[in-house]
Amino acid sequence: MNYELTNVLITFANMLFQMAPYLLLGFMMAGVLHVFVPSNFFERYLAKENFRSVLLAGLIGIPLPLCSCGVIPTAISLRKDGASRGATVAFMISTPQIGVDSIIATYSMMGLPFAIVRPLVALLTSIAGGAVTTWFSKDEIVVRQNCSCDVEKKSGNKFVEFLKYSFIELVQNIGKWLVIGLIIGTLITVLVPDSFFTNLNLPSIVTMLIVLAVAVPMYVCSTGSIPIAAALIMKGLSPGAALVLLIAGPGVSIASLLVVGKSLGKKQLLFYLGSIIFGSIIGGLIVDYFLPREWFTITSLCEAGGHCAIEGSALTASWFEIISGIILVLLLINAFMLKFFKKDNTVVEGQVIYRIDGMSCNHCKNSVEKALKGLDNVENVEVNLGKKEAVVTGKPDDNIVRQTVEELGFEFKGRK
Repeated sequence: MNYELTNVLITFANMLFQMAPYLLLGFMMAGVLHVFVPSNFFERYLAKENFRSVLLAGLIGIPLPLCSCGVIPTAISLRKDGASRGATVAFMISTPQIGVDSIIATYSMMGLPFAIVRPLVALLTSIAGGAVTTWFSKDEIVVRQNCSCDVEKKSGNKFVEFLKYSFIELVQNIGKWLVIGLIIGTLITVLVPDSFFTNLNLPSIVTMLIVLAVAVPMYVCSTGSIPIAAALIMKGLSPGAALVLLIAGPGVSIASLLVVGKSLGKKQLLFYLGSIIFGSIIGGLIVDYFLPREWFTITSLCEAGGHCAIEGSALTASWFEIISGIILVLLLINAFMLKFFKKDNTVVEGQVIYRIDGMSCNHCKNSVEKALKGLDNVENVEVNLGKKEAVVTGKPDDNIVRQTVEELGFEFKGRK
């Protein structure tokens, strides 16, 4: 028992240390995109109902580090600012599937071919979903609305904002799911027998459908899905089926399905879900049957990146990886403390506390704060993400607050 526990801990540490340098680099690149790219850039080219707007929306969404819940308020803001339905669907499909941080992390654990194929399939599925939506929305008249629900970029010190977003907010956004993914990947690596899926001898398409049935209702972020997929490949899962997990797992959440259906319509919801399902399966079949198998073979989680095996009885990470891992752990601890151990909100004179479900990251938090601050008779808003509460200073109208929150895609639970 002690040996198994030690093996689990060492495997987890090796996996964490290997990903850490790439994750830190990805966080920095994501911060550059968030802070230094003009806020109106993403809305400027997406209003027309044509293929160009769909393509641009898909391309813009690829590098953004937003999860399937965090992308909701951003996509709603794009839509209310005049983005077409096709462009909105394309953006919602491509953005959560992959980000600049997860592209780098995919390379670190699964090798260059996966790091190329994964964003390519994400882009193609977003184009397909957006194009079909555009085709069936030709007669739609897009009306630009004034909306205060987009995420406001602060005008203070850009470098400070870059550090805060890269190493606090973004770590808060994906930290929980990253740790969950690492734990699941570690347990699969250590506990599941080698060649488990090979011995089942199921046809590739059947395995993909099983993975799809698990991945669609299960929420996992694009980075957290990497160690799970890599560990499953080591146990005999086909690379194509692993790709289905990497695409469908991060690409769909219950919240995103509800918002697409409510904001864009049931028909667009079918296009959204169908493009992810069929796109991931087609991509998986191409990987399994038309591309060299050796490109996607992972006999050890470190081998894809040119390092040593992860599973074993000794640490195999370099000093640079260990230092990066320690930094990452400290960032995760800091993010966890800031998110879940804030002081309890207490009602004082002139304040109201509302309970709001569905907020999962700082993008959600910022969107709710910005939208509620724009309401009449509201002086200030502070959202406690860990407790799912919004402290509103002023005399807000509960019905208008409910409407505003629900338009953002979140669930209004009333006053505390």
